[in-house]
Amino acid sequence: MTTEAPTRGLAGDDVLPQTMTAAVMHAPGDIRVEDVAVPRPGPGQVLLKVAACGVCGSDIPRMLRNGGYVMPIICGHEFSGWIAELGAGVTGFEVGELVSVPPLIPCRTCDFCLKGAFGLCENYDYFGSRSDGAYAQYVVSPVGNLLKLPAGIDPRAAAMIDPAAIALHGLWKTGLRAGHRVLVIGAGPIGLFAVQWARLHGATEVVTVDLSEEKAAMAREAGATAAVQSADEARALGGRGFDIVLESAGVPATADMAAGLTGPHGHAVFIGIPHAPVPLGKDTFNQFMRLEASLHGSWNSFSAPFPGDEWRTSAQLMSTGALKWEFMITHELPLSALPQTMHQLGERSIFSSKVLFLPNED
Repeated sequence: MTTEAPTRGLAGDDVLPQTMTAAVMHAPGDIRVEDVAVPRPGPGQVLLKVAACGVCGSDIPRMLRNGGYVMPIICGHEFSGWIAELGAGVTGFEVGELVSVPPLIPCRTCDFCLKGAFGLCENYDYFGSRSDGAYAQYVVSPVGNLLKLPAGIDPRAAAMIDPAAIALHGLWKTGLRAGHRVLVIGAGPIGLFAVQWARLHGATEVVTVDLSEEKAAMAREAGATAAVQSADEARALGGRGFDIVLESAGVPATADMAAGLTGPHGHAVFIGIPHAPVPLGKDTFNQFMRLEASLHGSWNSFSAPFPGDEWRTSAQLMSTGALKWEFMITHELPLSALPQTMHQLGERSIFSSKVLFLPNED
């Protein structure tokens, strides 16, 4: 016999279904939209009805080539949802409440977690690669991963806090302040948020580099003072180099570009995840060494108290309109479109910026 309190679910006439639609990766490239059982929350967990789940750049190689740590698995880690059921012992949240969900599930007991360095957790779990994520109608989350949101925030914005927080986490490593000249390499969602954060921090110049003219237009809308398509064009604007360089493309050539365009005592921060060796040219190496530039790695977006001020600040400024997000959305799709869309993204046969799946909308 158990003495645990029962779970508390949807109020009124709403009844939780027994099955749900999910996009399940059975093997790399083998993505099937199918009916699966709705998970149930255990003690200290909640069941979320997914509002929106965005495609992260890391989803594409994971789902098409690399696979997850376990398979079959439901991917998707940039998401928001409404609380549908509370597991035993959960307090401080209500059924129907909209939340955003940081994707890293820290162990909270290792030395790094105890210091608040959750990104260095030695025993972490992760939505969409180690545990089922949110390309589904419902997902279970530990209550400790729920982020309370400002009133009135759009559920789609709440699903985009992750890339906004990633950009802010990286820039905060550089000591960004008013008067700095900033270069952002890659004008995807992280880069577009980085442009805005740089402007909000008082940067006098914010230049983006991206091969896509469509993304250059988005960068200008985000507040870039210039949007160029080559390293030579950026170099012409940068003089001896930029105070801050943020690399979000994750391409070997752009990593070399970032190190080479960092100015005297400047800072380059690397967010993009490369999938090939990253050689630095001799001139690049001599440049950042001679100018005593600093190169920073940046992984995810977390600080103490979890998930960090990166997340809380992003949510607050999205809710007030100071941080723009809606202009980045190029696709809002049902789960039925996920397999084809993921392959199109991998083939780069469609233009996209932020792709959102809305699992509970037709």
